[in-house]
Amino acid sequence: MNQALPGQRAGLPVIVAFGDSLTAGYGAGPGHSYPDYLQRDLDAAGYHYRIVNLGITGNTTKDALARVHDVLAQRPAVTIVAIGGNDGLRGIPVTDIRANLDAILSMLQRSGTRVLIGGIELPPNYGAQYVQSFNAVYPALAAKYKAPLLPFMLQGVWDKPALMQADGIHPTAPGQEVVAQNFLPVLEPMLKKQR
Repeated sequence: MNQALPGQRAGLPVIVAFGDSLTAGYGAGPGHSYPDYLQRDLDAAGYHYRIVNLGITGNTTKDALARVHDVLAQRPAVTIVAIGGNDGLRGIPVTDIRANLDAILSMLQRSGTRVLIGGIELPPNYGAQYVQSFNAVYPALAAKYKAPLLPFMLQGVWDKPALMQADGIHPTAPGQEVVAQNFLPVLEPMLKKQR
């Protein structure tokens, strides 16, 4: 199947990838974020959508809440919400993280976009109680909003040195490709194929 060129996607329904550096593709190089690879994979599978990458490096859930209007301006059919890692790494109270994510998901769902949640997990060195509370936020909100959940977007990536950058936080380009493959089976049931 021929892939659509960017200009040919102008009128297609939009999928917004909304997040932080993991979505922006920090350090992986231009064109190598997981949204880029998802676009390629959807094109190849015959889905006609345009993915808009609204990942901003360094964003917390508080930052993301302040820019939900940027997502809504795209009028997305689907929004992938993958945010919270920076909050966890900074030790922001889990109650604040959950409240911000809850508000983001509420605003998005009210707008009519379908939401897919990309979960993050923290490494154990942040303390068992904090890590357990943090990791529980994503499944709890997915259940509340009846939203599809990818439990851990870096599954199969974070523990493989070849797929992670030297900082141990951000995937390499091949790692970003695996992240896209993680999202694909959760995203596909939300989409329609246009013949």
